[in-house]
Amino acid sequence: MADKRDYYEVLGIQKGASESEIKSAFRKMAMKYHPDKNPGNKEAEEKFKEINEAYSVLSDPDKKSKYDRFGHAGVDPSAGFGGGGAGFGGFEDIFDMFGGMFGGGFGGGGGGSRRRNGPAKGRDLQQEVVISFQEAAFGTKKQMRLTKYVECDKCHGTGAAEGTSKKTCPTCDGTGEVRTTQRTPFGQFQSVSTCQTCGGTGQVVEKPCPECSGTGKVRKTVTISVDIPAGVDNESVISIRGQGEPGTNGGPNGDLYVVIRVKPHALFKRDGQDLWLEMPISYAQAALGDDIIVPTLSEKVSYSIPAGTQPGTVFRLKGKGIKGLRTSRMGDLYVKVVLEIPTKLNAEQKKKIKELGEMLNNDNHGNKKSFSDKMKELFK
Repeated sequence: MADKRDYYEVLGIQKGASESEIKSAFRKMAMKYHPDKNPGNKEAEEKFKEINEAYSVLSDPDKKSKYDRFGHAGVDPSAGFGGGGAGFGGFEDIFDMFGGMFGGGFGGGGGGSRRRNGPAKGRDLQQEVVISFQEAAFGTKKQMRLTKYVECDKCHGTGAAEGTSKKTCPTCDGTGEVRTTQRTPFGQFQSVSTCQTCGGTGQVVEKPCPECSGTGKVRKTVTISVDIPAGVDNESVISIRGQGEPGTNGGPNGDLYVVIRVKPHALFKRDGQDLWLEMPISYAQAALGDDIIVPTLSEKVSYSIPAGTQPGTVFRLKGKGIKGLRTSRMGDLYVKVVLEIPTKLNAEQKKKIKELGEMLNNDNHGNKKSFSDKMKELFK
């Protein structure tokens, strides 16, 4: 017992802490290290056991009094003082003892408060689906192939061979638990452990189904139809109830969570329900104005840009964006004008442009004239 940490230290509290302080500290620590929050983390699992053991002693006035007087020996049945630790028959018993404090657990297949032989929800699954930009905007239906465990068709999930059925476990009489009574100088104490014969289910299969080897489920690749609504965005999640893996002991199937991945578009960028488009125009169009054809996701529209349009000007086309996922309102399309400067000019074209530049004095370039005036002021 020398390797055991002090129970007050385990919960991060001082000796003499009140009942509410002990309970609050336990909730905080148990939330942090609960296995549902740390799947596959053995260190967190061991800490969770340690936290629950500490709370089981410090939350009980009688056990707490013995612990305060005699330390770990006071609550260790093997030391002859009586048993705080005797009530722990295994990790599942910790769930049974303390799971109720979490309002039914953290999810993900049943939570900590359920008993081993009670109905348990099946495992939830996650799958990615890649769709195009247009499919995200207008909605689509996808056929998705998924490999998962499904209920065995031969035994219909019972695990028993055809013509047979599960039997009540003779060791625990169907309770899934084995209780052991221990006498100590301070009285009689009872410990509860998971039945090793049935694994806590309360039932045993005498003749296993040859198809699933008695598990009640087989691994299979299935095709699932997914309705993707208009307006989904990258990393949107669609939940499909009951399409996860089978539950146990009559529990419901898990759910399937479909994560949407949207391919980028060659022209459009998305910002929520709005779309952005960079539209190249020529110098002549910017200077003189023009009717330009603007693409949207569903059609082409004509838009008149005024004479003297400056590079970087943004025009809004109302209602030409994307429909909201939970609303009928359409977003807008924002068109940013990008001035396209020719890079390959012949001698005649260069001459004409130079002549035009000489004809256009600063009076025709308001920003340039203003900048020149400020520069002269700077170096005066």
